[in-house]
Amino acid sequence: MAVHAVKSKWRPTLSMIVFTVLIGVLALPLVGLVFFRLYENQLVRQTEMELITQSAVLGTMLAREVSARLPDDVTLGEAEPEDLRERDKMPIAPVLPRLDLAVDKILERRPNARLAVEALEPAYLEIGAGLTELTSQARRITLAGFIVLDPRGNVISGLGEVGLSLAHVPEVKAALAGRYTSVLRKRKIDRPRPPIYSISRGTDIRVFSAFPVFVDQKVAGVIYTSRTPSNILKHLYEERRKVVLAAITILGFTLLIGLVFLRVITQPIHGLIHYIRQIGRGEREGALPPAHHGSREIATLSQSFIDMAQRLSERSDYVANFAAHVSHELKTPLTSIQGAAELMRDSGDAMTEQERKRFLGNVIQDTARLTALLERLRDLARADNPQERGPVLLSTVISDVQAAHSRFPIDADGDTDRLIAMSRENAGIIFSHLADNAARHGATALILDVDGRIDTIRVIASDNGEGISANNREQIFDPFFTTRRESGGTGMGLGIVRSMLVAHGGTIRLLPSERGTVFELTLPGGGGG
Repeated sequence: MAVHAVKSKWRPTLSMIVFTVLIGVLALPLVGLVFFRLYENQLVRQTEMELITQSAVLGTMLAREVSARLPDDVTLGEAEPEDLRERDKMPIAPVLPRLDLAVDKILERRPNARLAVEALEPAYLEIGAGLTELTSQARRITLAGFIVLDPRGNVISGLGEVGLSLAHVPEVKAALAGRYTSVLRKRKIDRPRPPIYSISRGTDIRVFSAFPVFVDQKVAGVIYTSRTPSNILKHLYEERRKVVLAAITILGFTLLIGLVFLRVITQPIHGLIHYIRQIGRGEREGALPPAHHGSREIATLSQSFIDMAQRLSERSDYVANFAAHVSHELKTPLTSIQGAAELMRDSGDAMTEQERKRFLGNVIQDTARLTALLERLRDLARADNPQERGPVLLSTVISDVQAAHSRFPIDADGDTDRLIAMSRENAGIIFSHLADNAARHGATALILDVDGRIDTIRVIASDNGEGISANNREQIFDPFFTTRRESGGTGMGLGIVRSMLVAHGGTIRLLPSERGTVFELTLPGGGGG
């Protein structure tokens, strides 16, 4: 059998993998901060949408006031762009937010208002004065800044800037041309920023919206609004104690996960590795299995290794004892053959014909014993490593054994028409050795009582021989143990029977009996009969 070695290369340890996973768990909240920009961008667009909505309502009021109160000789602003005129014909024409925190440039703070180039129209000042109370209430509730401009860009409603001009401001200039425009600008910060603000781009900005108002398809004014978007980091800083508590909780759970991994995976595996290495070095007496097996899978794996180590240990002892027995059993006839041959060589013509025949008879007898031993060793090797597993009918095997032992009656009773999961040859070896063992111990018949079951087949094999003494009952399955050595017994027959049965998942045991010998065999079932 080919032995496949594990390819030598760098591999991460289980502890390293667990540590990496734990670091990943700890890093998840920090990685989440990077994605705050996506959320901040959504907050910016939400703020812009609110400004658009408020501007649309205020712009509708401005358009109504201009239409009702502005003298006919007052000239309005730029004409409405052609594409917007087509949009006005549609039943629904929403103005959608367009700012993108990740793309749009953040401009400097809004430029200061300048002196108006032209005198303000008194009617616009009156309209603005009427809207001031409304914008002040709206500012108090929505926190947004409202500035109402006439078609020239002059402020007609706004805190402290009425009469001044914002026509030079880029977004206002675009709105005066009839285009809605929004920009991001740096905002004025009255108080020191919390340290956590340093990781955010959306904490020091303000959204500005310039919404044109049209009357008779001409610019009648601009609603210029601004507001600071909501910011999640501000909320986190305000709840910093809870954030720290959450971080400590996450760290605690991470350490708990690490301890669980260490307890149920890493330590049991290292303990199993240490145990296997001790067994490999031959330290079987002092080797102790892991005290803790962790998970069910690792416990199953540990038990499998422990069972395998036990089987290998038993196999090693078996091989050592077997080798000692084989060498002893082979040495006796070989020594006898060698002595007879040397005596016949050295005696020359002095040895009589009768003596020569006696020594040759001893040589032939010892040779026959060696041949029998080799046959038994071959059967034992086949029993330990069976290559064929059948199935075969039990009645067929019994018929073969009866034919091979025609002078020794073998009677079978019960459910013999059952399939057994063994080859015909291997099953024949079992029953042939049972018949041979019975005959060697003075039996005149062998009776097989078969009890067929679903999974296993139970066979009671009894003979009428001299039986087994109480002192020998514990040794009958030991290799080379025999009380009939002088009659050619090798002491391997019952050992071969047991090895063949064990290799196929069967068993054999000696039952108490008043007369003769009784064995109970269990054979693996091979299906229906």
